[in-house]
Amino acid sequence: MRLRPGNPYPLGATWDGSGVNFALFSEHATRVELCLFDSVHAEREYARIALPEQTDLVWHGRLSSIVPGQVYGYRVHGPHAPSEGHRFNLNKVVFDPYAKAIARTTIWTPEMYGYAVGDPLGDLSLDPHDNARAAPLAAVADTAFTWGGDRPPETPWHKTIIYEAHVKGATRLRPDVPERWRGTYAGLGSEEMLRYFQDLGVTALELMPVHHHAYDHYLVDRSLTNYWGYNTLGFFTPDLRYSSTASPTGCLREFKTMVRSLHSAGIEVILDVVYNHPAEGNHLGPTLSLRGIDNKSYYRLVSGNERYYMDYTGCGNTLNMVHPRVLQLIMDSLRYWVTEMHVDGFRFDLASTLARELHEVDKLGAFFDIIHQDPILSQVKLIAEPWDLGEGGYQVGNFPVGWTEWNGKYRDCLRKFWKGDGGTTTEFATRLAGSSDLYERSGRRPYASINFVVSHDGFTLRDLVSYNGKHNEANGEDNNDGESNNNSWNCGAEGETDDPEINRLRARQQRNFLATLMLSQGVPMICGGDELSRTQKGNNNAYCQDNEISWLDWEMDAEKEDLLAFTKYLIALRQSQPVLTRRKFFQGQSLRGEGVKDIVWYSARGKEMDDRAWSEHSVKSLGVLLNGREIPEFDEDGNAISGDTLFLIFNAHHEDAVFTLPTVWPDVKWLRVLDTAETNWSKPVKPRAFRHRAKGRSVAVFMAGDAAPSKPRGSLSERKITILSASEKPRSPEANL
Repeated sequence: MRLRPGNPYPLGATWDGSGVNFALFSEHATRVELCLFDSVHAEREYARIALPEQTDLVWHGRLSSIVPGQVYGYRVHGPHAPSEGHRFNLNKVVFDPYAKAIARTTIWTPEMYGYAVGDPLGDLSLDPHDNARAAPLAAVADTAFTWGGDRPPETPWHKTIIYEAHVKGATRLRPDVPERWRGTYAGLGSEEMLRYFQDLGVTALELMPVHHHAYDHYLVDRSLTNYWGYNTLGFFTPDLRYSSTASPTGCLREFKTMVRSLHSAGIEVILDVVYNHPAEGNHLGPTLSLRGIDNKSYYRLVSGNERYYMDYTGCGNTLNMVHPRVLQLIMDSLRYWVTEMHVDGFRFDLASTLARELHEVDKLGAFFDIIHQDPILSQVKLIAEPWDLGEGGYQVGNFPVGWTEWNGKYRDCLRKFWKGDGGTTTEFATRLAGSSDLYERSGRRPYASINFVVSHDGFTLRDLVSYNGKHNEANGEDNNDGESNNNSWNCGAEGETDDPEINRLRARQQRNFLATLMLSQGVPMICGGDELSRTQKGNNNAYCQDNEISWLDWEMDAEKEDLLAFTKYLIALRQSQPVLTRRKFFQGQSLRGEGVKDIVWYSARGKEMDDRAWSEHSVKSLGVLLNGREIPEFDEDGNAISGDTLFLIFNAHHEDAVFTLPTVWPDVKWLRVLDTAETNWSKPVKPRAFRHRAKGRSVAVFMAGDAAPSKPRGSLSERKITILSASEKPRSPEANL
């Protein structure tokens, strides 16, 4: 084993076929030692090697004869002065932030803290005990993989349907997935799950964090875990605990195989990523990685009192987004997951934190500039969770062009509307039509809105209509954790009940939410399991429940079968109707000269909604005409897009409402294709006398028949020719269609 100077780039441990280059950034270190372990069970390193060179604040060296699978960590020397922001401790083995594979997870012992636990000086003290037996360790990775003909599906945003899933929870109880694969990457990419996702009709999986994360010490002491995974330790490392193999290299290959399999089924892979805070907590947290490598560079510290951390995340710390090496870490990680792991996009947890350069959220900050200029990252799907816990952190609608957002206003409005709250109809209409108030002025499109009713964070859909309050006792915090303002309604009884009327109403309300979601402009996101009427027994903060509370229950009954079939039908309906997947906002006017606006809102009386009707606090129902012949868009071949004209009825009142269907053109015929109030919800029905009795708390969808005007639509090329020849002779507006 021969030591050479090596190179400062790339950072991390890079195997070149005959040896490994090790490179670690630390601006304030005085010495960096590479620690080699002979196994994950070793209590001490068998070799400790000082990296011989420092170039541009990167410590580096190359060792010959080292091969993939080698277990390693670092000891970083430097000043121990917590009040000045420095927390170096040579007694602590720390994890490489650029590690590509995890070899050993954290073993919680007092030595994992850089200070002496129980010392009167607290975190100002220096712990002299060695943590080598318990520290998380990395492994040198062989990233080679045969991708074959793998190609990203590249589903356009307006045709995307997202399914939020947890790698373990999705298949842990799935009986037809091979037992050894349940709860793993292999299980999620199995033939059984591919068929399920294809039959359901979703186009993308949004995976809850798969970066290797640390289980919080306080949770482990309570025999719980950080199940959700929003506690990142390794930004390049797929979590070994989701692999069917204990091999670090095998884990990499299994993840890549999963991605390749999903792509073959036409399904994109979007990762939920946590770059706002690492797993080391506040000043009383453990020393796992960045804190012991260069605390002052990697973390946002309180100005004038650098012992403490700025906390915009509620998790004790915030990464220092104004430091160029921190930005490099994030960008290198993102590019790695796209180029090496072939993922298709990212959902950024607490994304507002990433935009804080000084204190305020800055949508023109360096983070956005770098992504927009990056030829790789600017082309993948980018989703922001547009809030954090700091002042001014709620930024729904304020992210720049190129970004989509979890639309929290959509979620809150839909919940209030279907709960029956008054004064919500106007906003409900805005959210249904794509939230133009949030996105249109900045040049963004309807698909900037990721529409959702529930997500992993909060009630499941079934629990949203079954509980008025949270029931988080299993979390061990006396039900003090989790959101208390859920805009939920239990339909008449708290929790599970045998009352058939209440259960029928709950089933209808679930259908109402799902129908509204799929009928809205924007990008719908289903929380995994909601199509199966999944329950968490009222727990709306199941972040620590790695058990049946969180895992999807695949044991089917008539109720689950019906909701699953309903969801499939809705998705198929959405995908078949261009008017539901528009790329541009409605204009409220006729765009093709046919005299019928592209969107028209109606009261139950069949009259177009006026200002007085919109302002009535008691209005809880409305109809909307979506004109399928007034879509100012063209397909990939340049042909004008047109489709069916739909009339949607939403009645959130507990009483029935008789709607008059609009006569949009002479001899129009309507066909009801959906009614959530009916047991046979998809049975086609021709309404009598242009009337529909919308039962209390229901959604109905009508499709216009073949009596619509028939005009040649033309293509984009024909339209261009018409424009070029317009000066030859006068033309009527219709001639330009």
